[in-house]
Amino acid sequence: MSRPDDCSLTPGQLARVRKEAERALREAGAFGVLPTPVPQIMAVAKVDEVAEDVLNPGFIAKMRAAAGDALKRAISKVRGLFHASAGLVFLDQTLMAVKKQFVRLHEAAHGFLPWQRPMYAVVEDCDHALDAATAELFDREANVFASEVLFQLDTFRDMAEGEAFSIFTPVRLAKSFGASLYASIRQYVSKNHRICAVVVLNMPELVEGDGFRATLRRPIQSDAFTATFGQYPWKPYYTPDDELGAFIPLGKRRASGKRSLALIDRNGVRHECIAEAFTQKHQVFILIHAVKTLTTTRVVITAIS
Repeated sequence: MSRPDDCSLTPGQLARVRKEAERALREAGAFGVLPTPVPQIMAVAKVDEVAEDVLNPGFIAKMRAAAGDALKRAISKVRGLFHASAGLVFLDQTLMAVKKQFVRLHEAAHGFLPWQRPMYAVVEDCDHALDAATAELFDREANVFASEVLFQLDTFRDMAEGEAFSIFTPVRLAKSFGASLYASIRQYVSKNHRICAVVVLNMPELVEGDGFRATLRRPIQSDAFTATFGQYPWKPYYTPDDELGAFIPLGKRRASGKRSLALIDRNGVRHECIAEAFTQKHQVFILIHAVKTLTTTRVVITAIS
């Protein structure tokens, strides 16, 4: 079963978070500076990082005793703690460097978004926790803020537009933005004007009878893909006998190369697609796009004031 989307917001919520991300970049003097200078963003968010091991149960117990159970746990598998009234951020020091950068921005969002920090401070003072729905929304907003700041709003998208459409375009750009491959590929697809999607799979595991089985981590669809196919019925896992499963690189291979694939849309219309897979040995990315949009061009118009 795939994970729920941890970056989904309504158009109004998204516009509000993007506005704050732009404000953070401007106040930090970070626009056009790649990779985004995260310490400057944290400074304008008025939060400081404390180098403590948040996985240590004794440390967490000590913090809860001081601030109640209101300590906020960061997004799944990317661990951090935010103490609003003290303006402190604590990270899991075992995370990879690129993961730490995203978590720092995620936690900075809780300090910077003007409707979030006061709420966290209130619940800390009252020794209560946010209700589950609000906490989940705040986390999704913080994820989007972190992504918008890391990729400098639409800068990543516009740079990618100048290169060939390929799984290796976001892979190459990831280093320039100091981002993980997962975050970069997600950004590449989610903001793409083409009919495209990326299926993110967990690494394949050997299964007797099937050869291997790779479970679905998360599908990411462009708006154009969703307009054509709806929420596509991706399978919960893939094997070598599946059309998509056959793309999964095995052994020492890191990529599959481009091959044809057909998808049926919600009206029963067949679409010729091209797919290619890539793995960095932590997960598998299968990028799919409809052939009819492969050669379309997109003009980006900017105003100079």
